[in-house]
Amino acid sequence: MSGAPKRGIKPSSDSAVRIGSRLRAARLGKGLTLGSVAAAAGLTEGFVSKLERDQVSPSVASLVAVCEALGLRVGELFEPPVTSIVRAGEGALINFGGQKVREYLLSPGSQNYIEVLQSIIEPGGTGGDELYSLDCEIEFVFVTKGEFEVRLGPEAFVLNQGDSITFKGREPHTWRNASKTEPCEVLWVLAPAP
Repeated sequence: MSGAPKRGIKPSSDSAVRIGSRLRAARLGKGLTLGSVAAAAGLTEGFVSKLERDQVSPSVASLVAVCEALGLRVGELFEPPVTSIVRAGEGALINFGGQKVREYLLSPGSQNYIEVLQSIIEPGGTGGDELYSLDCEIEFVFVTKGEFEVRLGPEAFVLNQGDSITFKGREPHTWRNASKTEPCEVLWVLAPAP
């Protein structure tokens, strides 16, 4: 078999801008199929598949159509990926209004897809007696140390180290350190970032 490229497939070069993986990640992140993106963009499923594998060079019109189907700005495909490292103990100290709690922002504040917080809650620490909600779709809480209680409406859930809970961010809730003697630590993941 010769090393010649297959007919109709443009070989990618190292100098070419690769956008396929970003398109595929955006599609999968939104739970869309190749067929649904292709239909929305007025293209064939085969073309979109090749585009995701960087095997074709799209026209401006087809690239714009695919981006519109995915809800992306075309420019997002060409922005370099942002990598952010937060070393242990270097998260930005923030205050969401809880009592007897230290909170640290672990995700970069420059993006709005997700927000990750670490809370270190002293015995008696609480989010308050009143229920509140955040402007995000999902809240995920993971207990890394101690005993933590989350109240969602009339229900209370006690979580221990290694336990997690996921709920709608707009659902009224509050929380507290369930221990009277030991601190607890939790990670909050909010998506999209409020």
